[in-house]
Amino acid sequence: MSADFIAPDADLARTSVYRRADLLKSLNPQSIAVIGASPRAGSIGAIVMRNLATFDGAVWAVNSKGEAVEGRPGFTSIAELPAVPDSVIIAVPSAAVEQVLKDCVARGVGGVAIFASGFSEMGTDEGKARQAELARIARAAGIPLMGPNTIGSANLMTGARMTFSSVAGEQAGGARKIGIVSQSGALAYSLVQATQRGLSISHVLAAGNSCDVDIVDLVAYLAEDPDCHAIACLFEALPAPLRFREAAERARAAGKAIVACKIASSDAGSFAAQSHSGLLAGSREAYLSLFEDCGVIPAEYEDLLETAAFFAKAPARPAADGVAVLATSGGAAIMAADKAELHDVPLPQPEDRVRIELEKRIPPFGSARNPCDVTAMVVKDPGSMQACAAAMMSDPSYGVLVVPSVAASLKAPIRAAELAEVAEKSGKFYCSVWLSGAVEGTGSSDIERMPNAAIFRSMDRCFATLAAWQARAAAADAPPPDHPDIPSDAAATAAAIIADTPGTIVGERRAKSALAAYGLPMVPDALVQDAAAARDAAASIGFPVVMKVDSADIPHKTDAGVVRLSLKDADAVAAAFDAVMANALRVTTRDRIDGVLIQPMIPEGTEMMIGGRVDPLMGPMVIVGAGGIAVEILKDSATALCPVDRRRAKALIARLKSAKLLEGFRGRPAADIDRLADTISRFSHFLADQAALLAEADVNPVICSGDQVIAVDALLVKQPPEG
Repeated sequence: MSADFIAPDADLARTSVYRRADLLKSLNPQSIAVIGASPRAGSIGAIVMRNLATFDGAVWAVNSKGEAVEGRPGFTSIAELPAVPDSVIIAVPSAAVEQVLKDCVARGVGGVAIFASGFSEMGTDEGKARQAELARIARAAGIPLMGPNTIGSANLMTGARMTFSSVAGEQAGGARKIGIVSQSGALAYSLVQATQRGLSISHVLAAGNSCDVDIVDLVAYLAEDPDCHAIACLFEALPAPLRFREAAERARAAGKAIVACKIASSDAGSFAAQSHSGLLAGSREAYLSLFEDCGVIPAEYEDLLETAAFFAKAPARPAADGVAVLATSGGAAIMAADKAELHDVPLPQPEDRVRIELEKRIPPFGSARNPCDVTAMVVKDPGSMQACAAAMMSDPSYGVLVVPSVAASLKAPIRAAELAEVAEKSGKFYCSVWLSGAVEGTGSSDIERMPNAAIFRSMDRCFATLAAWQARAAAADAPPPDHPDIPSDAAATAAAIIADTPGTIVGERRAKSALAAYGLPMVPDALVQDAAAARDAAASIGFPVVMKVDSADIPHKTDAGVVRLSLKDADAVAAAFDAVMANALRVTTRDRIDGVLIQPMIPEGTEMMIGGRVDPLMGPMVIVGAGGIAVEILKDSATALCPVDRRRAKALIARLKSAKLLEGFRGRPAADIDRLADTISRFSHFLADQAALLAEADVNPVICSGDQVIAVDALLVKQPPEG
């Protein structure tokens, strides 16, 4: 059952993130007490004591009879222990947990982990209240508390396997290690079994219900731990996602990558959206935006460890962006080319001198290009693979060597060692894509243990990881943010317009006024109340014109039939006024209609949408996508946390399938991408400033053609009143 990751009481919410020093006694203890230790085979207390057999520090068994367990001395209470334990494991039934925790507080222990379930994960008020009381007790005493409902954690470097999992893992050889953080204990220890195939893991940290120490704290701990070189993180939800920024910044400062898998990604029922943008940005997009902001590499569960293992070993940046592919199979070479193109990883052709060297060792039916196919004839020329690898690695345009491994055999570890040596001498990295059906076959574990080599069991995963590596290096070199100049009074002006609007919906004219304060280019308009005024306004503006009813009750005007386009003369305007008002009155009453807007008809262009929503956890998010009436059908959008600068805005545009339309087609001029990016950035600042007042915002469409970037409609949805 899923844990309740949000503290039940506001006074328990913590904005700070624990430092490694705060959790050192909990996760790197010198002494451990197990309360509920038992000699009874199969009991949780017995499994924990057996898992601690390899721990060199003091271990004390505490149980009602004071029995020794697994050769460790026994005591009847924590008060009897010969010294204050660094870490205490509470392995007693839930009814006894609170009193045992109070006993730990009285003894002044360093940290506590509670295994028992029956707290907030039950979803009951009683369970939440009992968990909240545990948090209060621990917080008041300044004792970090893990759990309840945790399977426990393991420091594989010291043998402190403080868990009742029967799959506690063993620390595999290798200098560069992964730390695993997970909310799910079962999945955490499922991952740790990768040590059996040679993967090197430093820690397995399971958060459980997280009434105090949570997944963010555990990520931050590993960011500062010298034995961990990359962090693999698996979670359902974050208790306070923006605290994750601080943990990620610690990891970035330490040069460690965080590879994260967010499960429970369905957005069904998560947001009752009224705007187009609200429908486009769900929780998955919010988390991916957070990851991008924090420099976190997203991964699926199946990809998590291989991706993290790569980042644990690979240098901070590739020696060059180009990738060299060396294969003994033409089919494998084609697979590599396909995935490189999919992930936009460059496969430059070798220099002429390198090509000449390759041709000396490759038969005519092979390929002395990149990807390089040395063919199966390599068996007749055992040194050719190594020679070709050395030639390609001498080319300065290549930073990594990718070699598909098509067969598990006794030769596999020898060849892998040779290729890794070539890469190391060149100051470059080696990736083996293990294509053999013998997934853990001979040679695979050797590659796992190599310090400058990574193994992938998917060509797609390999090139996706290389793309993430290159992007991570590029982000480190990014120039300072390029934010637009926002007028100093913009926030106050917009806030006053929003606050002074009655009801939940801020209609078009007021919405455009609020946005214009931030410098967004908005179409001019005139608000009229009758057909005669409409005729006069249209004549003043100049034909053709657009007519729209402005009412908070009609957020989607086209659907309600209250929009008329390309009105070419005064008579058409008068007739249209009567028609749109009649349609509007089928939806709402006259007193709920602000009037009818008359606007100039903007020439055709590519229609874009700029919108946003204020996510309950992540805060304001900007959404950019294909606009117009088909926005929800096309669902071509990109999302980021607010605010974004102009460079980030351009990157959002580039992600869209519809971005090609902005380049110009069928005689239509290319759109001014810089001006559109400036508009997106200004909107993101607007939403960031007004997040306390707004739930959603929509500027749709924004018509782009040549140097024209102009918004012709807008909608704001206010935050619902509290209570």
